[in-house]
Order: sequence, then structure tokens, then C-alpha cells
Amino acid sequence: MSHLQKLDKYFSDNREKHLEELFDFLRIPSISSLSEHKEDMQTAANWLADKLRKLNIENVSVDPTKGHPVVYGEWLHAEGKPTILFYGHYDVQPVDPLNLWDSEPFNPEIRDNKLFARGASDDKGQVYMHLKMIEALFATEGTLPVNVKFIYEGEEEIGSPNLPAYVEANKEKLAADLILISDTGLYAPGKPAVCYGLRGLTGVQIDVRGAKGDLHSGLYGGGVQNAIHALAEILASFRDEHGTIQVEGFYDKVRPLSDEERQAYRDLQFDEEALKEEIGVQELFGEAGYSYLEQTWARPTLEVNGVFGGFSGEGIKTVLPAEAGAKITCRLVPDQDPNEIVQLLKAHIEKHKPKGVTVNVSEFDKGAPYMTPFDHPLIQAAGRSYEKIYNVPTAFIRGGGSIPIVAAFDEILSLPVVLMGFGLNSENFHAPNEHFHLENFDKGLRVLGDYLHEVSNLKL
Repeated sequence: MSHLQKLDKYFSDNREKHLEELFDFLRIPSISSLSEHKEDMQTAANWLADKLRKLNIENVSVDPTKGHPVVYGEWLHAEGKPTILFYGHYDVQPVDPLNLWDSEPFNPEIRDNKLFARGASDDKGQVYMHLKMIEALFATEGTLPVNVKFIYEGEEEIGSPNLPAYVEANKEKLAADLILISDTGLYAPGKPAVCYGLRGLTGVQIDVRGAKGDLHSGLYGGGVQNAIHALAEILASFRDEHGTIQVEGFYDKVRPLSDEERQAYRDLQFDEEALKEEIGVQELFGEAGYSYLEQTWARPTLEVNGVFGGFSGEGIKTVLPAEAGAKITCRLVPDQDPNEIVQLLKAHIEKHKPKGVTVNVSEFDKGAPYMTPFDHPLIQAAGRSYEKIYNVPTAFIRGGGSIPIVAAFDEILSLPVVLMGFGLNSENFHAPNEHFHLENFDKGLRVLGDYLHEVSNLKL
């Protein structure tokens, strides 16, 4: 029997047992953002560590940080073979609003071959697939084709504030040939994808102040600057009518798309009409000269995420608001630097600040963009493993979102990152009724097992 045939039999024979075990993991309410779940976070970390030990993974530890613990383990007995560092997270998002769930978020249910629970897809279900794949290889082959290390954190959903320091302090322990992450998704149902790039993120809050207090519009209107008008003027200055960002220097370091990438995106034959119908808009909007996929995967953005100020209650209140504010974020692409972009934003705001107000700009957390060349042997090997199981060509895509720790891994460890996810965009991660299509759970186990064999045959 081939290694894939052995894996298929093992996973088929043990499927119900594996799902019951996953249920136990999903029942732990490991919500990292809520202090009342601190003990649950420790419980989830201990659960993972216990499962690693039962797999005969060595040097397993639950390492404290200033926040929630990091789980580590390793198996390094594949002499002369590459080492894969597996990353994932055991924390989950809050579950509010509860009334919109069709079942209890921490009481897993299977309906229509979909597993419903908070964390089912993001990221407990996918982390669990790593463990079961390793278990299957040991059970069917008695060994692993490569060396493996594991690092699982409990703070991804709150921006991984303590993981970079942990990685920096443990660079030698975490040394590997690649990092494998299963926290992304397929391109579409039945269409696998290897994500080879992620956009970065930075943002600021703009606070505009006019008079020392709200003023009567009849007494002062026309003679005193209105904070909301001033804010609107600043916001309008950020982009032109085509969506092109007007901040001086914003595009200077943007790495252009290669001809090969643009052709790969065209080959995906993305249906913009279907997208418009799905999201309920008459027209799409974006930077001229780029397709929708190019705009959302490989071009930077500047978006206003929220505006506040003045009176918004029932009826009308005739005042000149003294204060107004807005939150904006920018998605960044290689080779943009988040810190540099913030300075460009501040300079732009100062230049376009209207008279009669003061403006304060405060910064949010930042994450750098990341990309592994899509023709990299490790990326192409992942594509081959997907194709063996899904029996269709693999799409090579970038992600429009951000996983901040990926850029930190790149900066600190200087390793290629391979994003092999099995979720779908429709699975409601971060929302009520989060679920995981078990078809992709089943296939993903086999894909991951085959990928270890693919990597073992590469000369890195």
C-alpha cells in the first residue's frame, strides 16, 4: 500500500473517534480577549500539550508569557531530513450575540456534514488536524518522514502581543526549514489553494477638536469651524474619485505584480457578477487598472472604518460639534513598512488640516506584509499534495487579510511560510454559527500527511 492508501484507511477507521476528541477541544471556551476565561486558556494549552505527549512528541512544554501560554514540542529523529515548524492558535473569538447561534457555541454539533462550534474552523479544527496527521503517520509508518516542531499560541485573536518576544527569545529552539500554518482557507468549495502572501495592517485614529464645547448653530454657525466638517475635509483628501490613495509617498515601495502572478489570477476566472449579487452592490469599486483579485490581494488600501461626533439621536439638535473623530486602517503589501506608512499619514493629515481646529493622531497595532514567492519549491510541493486529494489544479493566491505573526516569523526566523488552510469563507469564523465542512477536514488530513512526504524529498 502507498502512504496515501495507508493514511486513507487509518483516517476512515478512526474518524468517529477523532471527531469525538475534537469535540472535547472545542468545548473549552478559550476566549483570549475576556479575562474571565483565563483558566480556560490554561486548560486549552494543557489539553494540547497532553495530546502532543501522547503522540510521543518530545520536550513538550507549556511556556508562560506575559499573557496566555505558548505550547511547544518537537520530534527530531528524521536524520538528514528537513524540519517543519507547525504554528496555530488555540484561542477563539467571543461568541456574542448568543441569540444568533442555532446551537450552543461550545457544545459542538454536526449538521449536514458540517461541524458547528466556536473555533471549529478558526483555528482549533485545523490545529487538531496537525495532531491527527502526525498520529496517523506514526501509526501507519512507525516514524515521520521529516522532523517536526510545534508552536501553538493563545493570543492570535488579540493580535499576538507576546509571541514575537517569545520567538525572539527562542530562535535557536524554533530553528527549522519552513513554517506550516493551517489558518487560511480554500479558494472556493472543492478548489484548493496555497496562500503565498498576506497583506500587512496599520491604522490610526484621528481626533479633531474645535471649540471648547458644542456651540449653538444659530449663534455661532458660519463663524466658527465645525469639527465634523473639518474631519470630513481630511477624510475626503485621502483618495480620489477612482479610489487611488493621495497620500504622498504611499505607493513608493509597493512591489509590483509579476506577469506570471497576473496571469495566474486571470486563470482563476473570478466571477465579479456573482460577487456583486452575493454582497448586494450594483457596482464594484477599486483602483483603476487592476482586477478585483489584484485589488484585494496585491494592492494596498486606505479605508475609513468608523466616524463619530455630534448628535445622532432622534430628531435634531442644532449645534456645532466641538469634537469629531475617525478610525482608519491601511492594508499593506510587500515592501511597505507599517511605521513609515503611519508617518506618511500623519504628514498628510497635518498638510490637509483645516483652519480653526486641532488634530491629534494616535496609532494602532501594526503588522507587516508577507510573501513567499509562489514558485518556491515548498509552495509548489503544497500544490501537488492538494491536487492528489482534491483532483483539481491548485490555485496559488494571496490573502487580503493579515496574520501579524507571519511577518514576525519572517523577520525573526527568516523562514519561508507555507499557508495550507482548509476553511471556507462562508464558515462564519468570528461570527455566530461558525462551522467547518467535514469534507475538507477529511481531505485536509490526507493532504497534510502527503505534504510531509513531499517535503522529505526536497533538497532545501
